Amino acid sequence: MEFIGALWLPILLSGVLVFIASALIWTALKWHNSEWHGLPSQDGVHAALKVSNPAPGLYMLPWVDDDKERHSKEFMAKVAEGPSAMLTVMPRGRMGMGPMMAKSLVSNWVVSFFVAYVAWHAFNYRGAAPSYLGVFRVVGAMGFMSYCFASLVDSIWFSVPWKSWFLRALDALIFGCLMGGTFGWLWPR
Repeated sequence: MEFIGALWLPILLSGVLVFIASALIWTALKWHNSEWHGLPSQDGVHAALKVSNPAPGLYMLPWVDDDKERHSKEFMAKVAEGPSAMLTVMPRGRMGMGPMMAKSLVSNWVVSFFVAYVAWHAFNYRGAAPSYLGVFRVVGAMGFMSYCFASLVDSIWFSVPWKSWFLRALDALIFGCLMGGTFGWLWPR
């Protein structure tokens, strides 16, 4: 745990910088806005959801619990005729931005913590103090991987459009560069 004492400042600062960059991307640049669309008959879908009143959680349409039913002609016909959907139902009321922002910042610090752990051990095996560029490359690559590849499965398995993944990859590149620059600058010499 020696790395925490040596790298606490870049861990905290890189988490904050990624948080700020993410906020700017979503609020000022707004390049993610093009990913979202309203349904053509939004009012009807909203009314149907209100009637069925699902609890917050993840849902699929069409859906059956039984494996045998999943292979039935009736279910396969529903799948073929469509539409198929995955739905996230959130709790009622306004989205509490404060708690979500706090969780986002904490998750950035968790990523920075583990990146610091790996980088510390990678550079301590080499013996010599790493250069700024050396730290930037390793930490930047790990930061990019951490923020980018976690969302890759969403496009592979859950039909999230590939455009969304590419935009998240661009975000991740920015986040990785911020992390790499912060750690490179503040790495103990």
